[in-house]
Amino acid sequence: MIDKLEYLYGWFLKIANSLQSPVLLLIRLYWGWQFFETGRGKLADISKVVGYFTDLHVPAPALNAHFIAILECVGGILLMVGLASRLIALPLLIDMIMAYVIADREALGSIFSDPDKFYNAAPFTFLLASLLILVFGPGKLSLDTLIAAKRKKTTPTAAAAT
Repeated sequence: MIDKLEYLYGWFLKIANSLQSPVLLLIRLYWGWQFFETGRGKLADISKVVGYFTDLHVPAPALNAHFIAILECVGGILLMVGLASRLIALPLLIDMIMAYVIADREALGSIFSDPDKFYNAAPFTFLLASLLILVFGPGKLSLDTLIAAKRKKTTPTAAAAT
């Protein structure tokens, strides 16, 4: 009986593990697009974002508004194609943490007392997607993996030539 359970569990793990890269691809595509759209929207009406940052007392509101808009726009594109995924996930994660700290402090403060308020806040899903990509990487279906495989192939040849 235990052998049968181990066998079934082994198959379950094999199936679950085979879903990692497709799920990471879906996360990158969906949330990359969301980041891109958010950044593009900010760039399209940057004066409104500067005004909002000014109202929130963000230092250098014009500079920060442009920086955040470009970060989200370019970061979204990089996530979608899976290029420098972990590298861009870190500033996007910090961006979402700062969104909580600056713009949604009440939701952040209720992380333990009222978790619904925390995870219903706008930054939550962006923060979660950034964290997942930072921790687990982009998966096999990404330019990062393609470049790593290409470099791995060419490295032994270059070493043998010297």
